[in-house]
Amino acid sequence: METNQTPKKSVFKNLTVQIIIAMLIGAIVGIYVHNNYDVESAKSFSGYIKILATIFIRLVQMIIAPLVFTTLVVGIAKLGDIKSVGRIGGRALGWFFTASFISLLIGMFWVNTLQPGVGLNLKDVDMTAASDLVDKTQVFSIQNFIEHIIPKSIVEAMATNEILQIVIFSIFFGLAAASIGDYTKPVVIALEKTSHIILKMVNYVMAFAPLGVFGAIAGVFAVKDVSELLITYAKFFGSFMVGISSLWLLLLVVGYIFLKSNMTTLLKRIIGPIFIAFGTTSSEAVFPKLTEELERFGIKDKIVSFMLPLGYSFNLDGSMMYMTFASIFIAQAYNIPLDTGTQFTMLLVLMLTSKGIAGVPRASLVVVAATCGMFKIPVEGIALILPIDHFCDMFRSGTNVLGNALATSVVGKWEKD
Repeated sequence: METNQTPKKSVFKNLTVQIIIAMLIGAIVGIYVHNNYDVESAKSFSGYIKILATIFIRLVQMIIAPLVFTTLVVGIAKLGDIKSVGRIGGRALGWFFTASFISLLIGMFWVNTLQPGVGLNLKDVDMTAASDLVDKTQVFSIQNFIEHIIPKSIVEAMATNEILQIVIFSIFFGLAAASIGDYTKPVVIALEKTSHIILKMVNYVMAFAPLGVFGAIAGVFAVKDVSELLITYAKFFGSFMVGISSLWLLLLVVGYIFLKSNMTTLLKRIIGPIFIAFGTTSSEAVFPKLTEELERFGIKDKIVSFMLPLGYSFNLDGSMMYMTFASIFIAQAYNIPLDTGTQFTMLLVLMLTSKGIAGVPRASLVVVAATCGMFKIPVEGIALILPIDHFCDMFRSGTNVLGNALATSVVGKWEKD
């Protein structure tokens, strides 16, 4: 940024500042519509204004598949051999599963300590709102998940943005390219140049981010009476905030232990992606921008391109914390006792079934509903948390971004990159 710019102009050119302003304006506009127009008009406004968020998220989704494939293949090819891939992959998976277990444990601890579901009034709850999610859980099982992670077709996986399937194919492709050696250099160089083109596209897409965030926030506030909603769900939302805050505190402490003063620099780099994820309730929406910022932070592209796609499949810390919290909350609401052994079994099931969930709104609820079904908890109970879920999703999406940025940075340091 040029030094002859005035501070005011420089501040307002900052993407993070633009996103914060967009969130505030979106909230004001949404509240105004909610308070001054009838229900049908507010719903109509919400539907139209959310198109801005839809456009932004679709633009991001458009570049995720080619970005994951090109950067991951190039990263593995640059690592050079299966031994390096295995070492980094082992460290990555060790971090991911440890972080997931601790996140699930935090959710289980706080929901048992604060017991937000005990004594909840189940009357006047709209169960029809949960019907779509219930339908999605009917075919959900560990067996189907295992079958799901291996792609039948890479074209189909890219068309549907199945990140875990793209990662599996890219790992095989990258290892094969690395094993052949110099013969594949032209292909690797071509993919590397392609990845740079896609990262340039990221800059164009991110220019639309403030409008996308504005549309998402305004659309929600137009149809929800936020003050009444938060009062009604004060115990649930307050307990959730205690849990997510303790997870943030833990992540920050771990970050400063491993990265020391560099953690402050990392936070400055990723604050923009965190706010985008917060506003759009989608950690997937910031995948390309997060890739760019972590490379600017100083982590080698081969580490970022290997770690981040894996992280988006295996390391969604905020979502993991919410899954045990929400599942046990529903059991409490229905007065279904769960002993400690059963809860730990639920935790282990979530460790498996949650891997590979999409970083998009409501994906966590599908896993929660499926888990409830496995433990004889009424699946329709997700209707209890649907009204407040959007606001919880904001915080868990931002947490997912922090968790993946931290994991990538720490592994990058371990690799001395």
